[in-house]
Amino acid sequence: MIKFPNEVDKGLQTKADSGRVALVHDWLTGMRGGEKVLELLCKRFPQAPLWTLLHISGSTSNTIEARVIHTSLLQYMPQAPRKYRNYLPFYPLFAEMTKAHATELVISTSHAVAKAMVRRPLKSRPFHICYIHTPMRYAWDLFDDYFGPQRVGRFASYMFFRPLVKLLQFYDTMTCGRVDLFIANSTYVAERVLRIYGRKAEVLAPPVDTERFSGCKRDAGDRYLVVSALVPYKRIEHAIRACAITKRKLRVVGKGPETESLQRLSTSLSVDAEFIGFASDEMLTVFYSQARALLFPGVEDFGIVPVEAIACGCPVVAFKLGGILDSMTDDTAVFYDEPTEHGLAEAIHRFEMREHKFQECELRARASEFSEAKFLAGFERILERAVGISVITVSSTPFNDHIVAESHL
Repeated sequence: MIKFPNEVDKGLQTKADSGRVALVHDWLTGMRGGEKVLELLCKRFPQAPLWTLLHISGSTSNTIEARVIHTSLLQYMPQAPRKYRNYLPFYPLFAEMTKAHATELVISTSHAVAKAMVRRPLKSRPFHICYIHTPMRYAWDLFDDYFGPQRVGRFASYMFFRPLVKLLQFYDTMTCGRVDLFIANSTYVAERVLRIYGRKAEVLAPPVDTERFSGCKRDAGDRYLVVSALVPYKRIEHAIRACAITKRKLRVVGKGPETESLQRLSTSLSVDAEFIGFASDEMLTVFYSQARALLFPGVEDFGIVPVEAIACGCPVVAFKLGGILDSMTDDTAVFYDEPTEHGLAEAIHRFEMREHKFQECELRARASEFSEAKFLAGFERILERAVGISVITVSSTPFNDHIVAESHL
């Protein structure tokens, strides 16, 4: 068992929610996958204050909004709520000026600089667990998608953004020592943590609200489905071109800077494609239930959308790389190895040849392995093993019955 410095773990075992635990998150601007993880941690530690770079009031759930939230200097910068990404060069500065303090346990959920936002005093320091969604993706693996010549221009890419990213890489690796225990959201991310930071990480899949699909009735049609932000690295273009090759119908749910160009592409290729834009949870459930299959051509750190799809009994056709390999099996998805529209088109043909073999009950059963209760039980086991906090001492929350029941299986 990993011990806290100065044996403060004994106090935590009896006062798990008495102000000795702090949460850290990169920014609060909406409810995406990372915020769903944070929301469950807020329920697990209902009294824990939260540190973040930026908070747009009302943008997250009531559970998150209800607690004390500390923000950084970014909160007061001009047009920060709309253009906070423009302040990227200053993120390390904001992080160094904004750190969780007066605590014995810090839990950060990080895909940028949150893992650096923890104070390291000389005599007594908090034990720091980082649930990492990914090391800074724009600094390590997706430079061209964010800052390549085609995105920002050749001069800016090479003369400004490349040196900037080198500095971000230096800061990212320099601050990884502030973390005592990494928890990665997939095997894929754990491998990146080892490669980039030289650190091993536990693996715990993020929570998926599978319960909201429990009443979904499968009514598959002839239209394939994409659910995604419409940005270049998601490879939605491959789905459109694959449907042009196979003469199949497509429905695209999501929005982003690529919306207009993707619509023009589908028109030029004569693809019968519906662009829905934003969809409510209720409508998204309908789209999953009606889809012939979900097309997933991108590479994700984990990928919540495919799990939501199979929770509705909808099979998946996916590129064989990334977190998808943790969530999908040959009983829930058809994989392809060539990251092109031709690779996806061939996979669509293979899917249709064995479409009848996908069993709705097996798809739904697999999805249940990634429920919120499973996440909380898994997190509890890691927490207890690392710092000795017993589930019995946790303040009452709606999830505690799940935690106690599953953590003793």
